Amino acid sequence: MNLPPINTNLFKQLRFILVETSRAGNIGAVARAMKTMGFSDLVLVTPRFEHALQDPEAVAFASGAGDILAGARVVGSMAEALDGINFAAAVSARLREYSPPVLTPRQVAEQLSAQPELRAALVFGNERFGLPNDIVEKCNVLINIPANPDYSSLNLSQAAQVLAYECRMAALDGAPRAMNVRQPAGDANEIGFQGEAASAAQIEGMYQHLEQSLVEIGFLDASNPRKLMPRLKRMFARAQLEQEEVNILRGIARHMVGKRRD
Repeated sequence: MNLPPINTNLFKQLRFILVETSRAGNIGAVARAMKTMGFSDLVLVTPRFEHALQDPEAVAFASGAGDILAGARVVGSMAEALDGINFAAAVSARLREYSPPVLTPRQVAEQLSAQPELRAALVFGNERFGLPNDIVEKCNVLINIPANPDYSSLNLSQAAQVLAYECRMAALDGAPRAMNVRQPAGDANEIGFQGEAASAAQIEGMYQHLEQSLVEIGFLDASNPRKLMPRLKRMFARAQLEQEEVNILRGIARHMVGKRRD
């Protein structure tokens, strides 16, 4: 029997990030969800209690996935959590006015499987408050699980299980129907040369540089910025920027400021 191709990169590279988790049991349950689907990279951002990975409730809910907890990391910021990542997907039941493109778990999973060069992260928020807008705006896409509209509330570990399952199935399947953000109707190879995707840190640095430049040339009022930067972030998120494109945009920002000073 011929087995389907397996994208082993996805199992090795996909990172699960939990932001300000408040229940130790959910951390353990997410570790279990990850292990059952073959994933292992777990990062916690400022959990709301100490020794989160060693908490007895986390260990109990992990139920055999203690190795995932043992290998997990606790960091103090999203910048640390996204270190080395060039594609971040926020998971949220709440849609935002200025969110990046909204995709289903299956669409994201197929894209990740079809683009093994992506070093991706799935970002999950606090059980009660979800993800703040500033974190969502740092992500390339927003994942919305198409649940029952009359009762769409999913537990954190349930959401993680849905994403882990879809990513596993896409990796095993080879994602023949890969959905690409840049060109949804076609294959990724149809758009010509593709450079390496810009990392989260590179894109965030570009946003800061661009914002400073827009303030300096008088286009952006720092005291009353309105929604300019969220709109620009949403626009660039749709483009899935490459490293060279980020460098071009930063060069334009430098040139604008230089011309104003001349």
